[in-house]
Amino acid sequence: MIEKILKCIYIDNLKLNYKEMLKKFKVSDLKLFNKSLDKLKHDNIIFKDKNGRFVKSNRDDIYFGVYDGTKKGFGFLLLEGENDIFISRTSSNGCMDKDSVIVKVIEDKSRSNRKIGEVIYVIDRYNKEIIGEYQDLKSFGFVVPRNYNINYDIYIPKKYRMGAKNGDVVSVKITKYPILGKKPEGIVNEILGNKNRKDINMRVLMKKYNLKEDFPKDVLNEAKSFRMRVKEDDFTNRRDLRNLSIVTIDGSDAKDLDDAVYVKKDGENYKLSVHIADVSHYVKYGSKLDREALKRGTSVYLIDKVIPMLPKELSNDLCSLNSGTDKLTLSCEMVINSFGEVISYDIFESVIRTKYRLTYDNVQDIIDGKTHEFSDIHDMIFNMKDLAEILNEKRERRGSINFDFPECKISLNEDGDILDISAFVRKFSHKIIEEFMLLCNETIAEHMFFLNYPFPYRIHEEPDMEKIMNLINILHNLNYNLRVNDKVYSNQIQKVLSHFKGRDEEMFLSKFILRSMSKARYLKECMGHFGLSTKYYCHFTSPIRRYPDLVAHRIIKLSLKGSIGDKLLKNLSEEVSVCCENSSLREREAEESERELYDIKKAEFMKDKIGEEYTGIISSITSFGFFVDLPNTIRGLVHINDMNDDIYHFDEENISLIGECNKNVFKIGMMVHVKVLNVILENNEIYFGLVGENHE
Repeated sequence: MIEKILKCIYIDNLKLNYKEMLKKFKVSDLKLFNKSLDKLKHDNIIFKDKNGRFVKSNRDDIYFGVYDGTKKGFGFLLLEGENDIFISRTSSNGCMDKDSVIVKVIEDKSRSNRKIGEVIYVIDRYNKEIIGEYQDLKSFGFVVPRNYNINYDIYIPKKYRMGAKNGDVVSVKITKYPILGKKPEGIVNEILGNKNRKDINMRVLMKKYNLKEDFPKDVLNEAKSFRMRVKEDDFTNRRDLRNLSIVTIDGSDAKDLDDAVYVKKDGENYKLSVHIADVSHYVKYGSKLDREALKRGTSVYLIDKVIPMLPKELSNDLCSLNSGTDKLTLSCEMVINSFGEVISYDIFESVIRTKYRLTYDNVQDIIDGKTHEFSDIHDMIFNMKDLAEILNEKRERRGSINFDFPECKISLNEDGDILDISAFVRKFSHKIIEEFMLLCNETIAEHMFFLNYPFPYRIHEEPDMEKIMNLINILHNLNYNLRVNDKVYSNQIQKVLSHFKGRDEEMFLSKFILRSMSKARYLKECMGHFGLSTKYYCHFTSPIRRYPDLVAHRIIKLSLKGSIGDKLLKNLSEEVSVCCENSSLREREAEESERELYDIKKAEFMKDKIGEEYTGIISSITSFGFFVDLPNTIRGLVHINDMNDDIYHFDEENISLIGECNKNVFKIGMMVHVKVLNVILENNEIYFGLVGENHE
């Protein structure tokens, strides 16, 4: 009962009086409920406000947050805008990595200027299932978690091993959590394969993030029930644009083509038409396909593998805007003046037949004068280039933030082995499509905002000022003065990026600023987009791979037909709320899985590079060392224990490491020479050591 009460108040953020609590928990054992409530009040974990509602503790020695475990057994309570609280192994009260906990401070300041605390309540267990390596003993077994921040082996009774053998990587359902020094217990519920399997890391990743390539049979049957080609009777009330030289521009390996474009110069103005696959024509609300798409939320791109939101019958065929075939689309046609302003627009259902399936390389070669291929559309490509430059300049003028650091490109052979890892720099051809999609999304969002219908907006809130203060300190060390009062503006951030463009510090600073920003998410309310410096923004242009875009299409089409009554408005409002909450969550999980796979591949790539030397830039500094980014985007740690020329101390105010005797200083942005010391594949950790003279 205690955990239920705390979850209600601390996680769900509810404020309830005594009667409301009785009703919410459907209390049958009043004595137990009152005893739990009295204990929490006595321990100062909850108290009554002036309205008689139970609320969170207001004491300065009680904290709530997420426990960050370490492989050494101790951990930290992660806090926004404050130093994390240190928690020793003996004070962890059986909590595990990422559990939601309440901590009481037992020592206000330690030698490291950090508070020390003890976990007094575990409110919510994050680890319901754990993946690890099974080890078999005579009368029982145990599983060593792959997450090295979980410092417990899981005891497995012999009858619950499900046939697992030594060295198998398994998924374990936790049945008992650690308490009073006892190990957690569990049941093996899936064997993923032997630890030496070539694809074991991918299998673990798929299980960890619940990614499934295959679709349920009933969903596949529904996808296969459609005619695979558009017929004339599908064109009713649609604008026929099949005579226009509409093109798609995508990566060479893309199969889910959901946007096509057409540009025409009209005097001083440009007419930009963006045509998006009309997925909503096929995937109806509440259908089996729709429910599965909502559950997945987004397609996930894992280097050479795609986990699609929709079956390939739709994503790669029926809905994909493949060249030379008739396709149903939802179009936004905009007239744009020489200042990049949309002076008029039209939104309508259409049918198109894309003339060419272009790649970014095709378009860049045309711009650079390297090819005569597609000569009949060269004029349009140059009009696209000119328009994209105008739109980019307009966004920069209003303060839109342009992150332009290299992305990671991993090249694999047919067997999935890594050939190379390098920095992938976007060409201007990528920016053409980016600018067009941004403008289309803005135009749609503003249009829907003034119609006042429920709608899934894409919002990006202002950054937390504590994080901006950290940025100010870093910039101060780089001799740049960022002045802010009570808030920071996007144009100030853009000026910082412009100032450091082309310099050694550009890549790490761009990444640091990006980490300082709030996370963009979906919301029913239109609250603006800080990074893009716009009041109105949504996702409309990728309904094949993003669920909010699909919902946006449905609502737009209803508005075009003028068929939204009061009852439907209420239903739409609920649908949009569910869409926004679920899609934001699934997007975060997709990004985490994609990032983790890149970390896995980077560690694998560097495993046989031990002893090799590189030059990189210090991207972050901590009390235990500093991280170095190499030009190919690989990051490694120079641990303070491996800095053998002196004893180094962390200067928190100046975010630097300073040698006690030689006074050598290591700061963010410094170029250093390193060699690879070690790679721990199980935890995707890369360790560097310093080579030669490295100091200011």
